Amino acid sequence: MSQTVIHYFLHFGMPLIIAYMFFRSDCKRVYLILLATMLVDLDHLLATPIFSPNRCSINFHLLHTYYAMAVYAGMLFLPKPYKVIGLGLLLHMLTDLNDCIMTYLDCPQCLSEAPARELVAWLGRAIKF
Repeated sequence: MSQTVIHYFLHFGMPLIIAYMFFRSDCKRVYLILLATMLVDLDHLLATPIFSPNRCSINFHLLHTYYAMAVYAGMLFLPKPYKVIGLGLLLHMLTDLNDCIMTYLDCPQCLSEAPARELVAWLGRAIKF
């Protein structure tokens, strides 16, 4: 399966599955909130160039930093809708991390300048065994 298909499934399909399985009584609203968390990618507009196909977002863009992720994890302990927003943001970070790992496994030198290179390399080695 291609990296792009997996990426977009994790961005659109997985939130639907999570909303349906864990928030069945409020599924539509939760799904929309989870989709809205993709607005976190607006921080890509601050990068030069705005889009780079081999760039790993993790710890590169402002809202994709480890500090931001700690805030997103903390949101899980707040009441709804904040916990749903935190969940969506963490799911987004995991999706982007998966993208980084898949890029690394395909082209390790492509991520030579990535701030999260050590994490991605470690996870890549763990996956390959």
